[in-house]
Amino acid sequence: MRLLVIEDEKKTAAFLAQGLREASFEVEIAADGETGLQLARATSFDLLIVDVMLPTHDGWNVVSELRDSGLRTPIIFLTARDGVRDRVKGLELGADDYLVKPFAFAELLARVRSLLRRSAAQTEEDLRIADLEIDTRRNRAVRSGLHLRLTPKEFLLLARLARSRGEVVSREEIARHVWDINFPTDTNVIDVVVRRLRAKMDDPFETKLLHTIRGAGYVLRSD
Repeated sequence: MRLLVIEDEKKTAAFLAQGLREASFEVEIAADGETGLQLARATSFDLLIVDVMLPTHDGWNVVSELRDSGLRTPIIFLTARDGVRDRVKGLELGADDYLVKPFAFAELLARVRSLLRRSAAQTEEDLRIADLEIDTRRNRAVRSGLHLRLTPKEFLLLARLARSRGEVVSREEIARHVWDINFPTDTNVIDVVVRRLRAKMDDPFETKLLHTIRGAGYVLRSD
């Protein structure tokens, strides 16, 4: 497995590279955002580890540009910024996990392996409910012929709900399957993504598909 670490602190980058290589990963290092962006676009990696505070292009911009270009590779943010707003921003931009410095290397390694397992296990399929069509091969969702411009997290949430269409999916399950991390389920990260998904997928149409079940979770169904 090949990993790309985009980190400008030399000691941190060397520490990560050594530990990951000892865990049998191939590792490349980029010391600034622009170099990391070019490497991620030109080379196939299995996972990216991206620091937020980077020269030339910060981590926010790097991840945003990669996701906008269609890159589906799992991404972990590393940052000293631990505010809820920063975590929400990182996950909304398309990161799969968010680890605050300082951190134990064992925790990072566990998260890397977890994301790689989840990525390998994801199946490619076509999902359909009412006039909504979801193509998981291309991360594409279409409703009544209109292409829905979804962020990576919005698409993952939609696909998760569609696979359980007609059944209530709890906030805890959404946290596990969409983010694959454990954070308190009263965080507004889930609410933010649900609202944005609903605005794109339901608000422009007469028939509503995404329903909130108070105290239980969310369900995708055509009433």
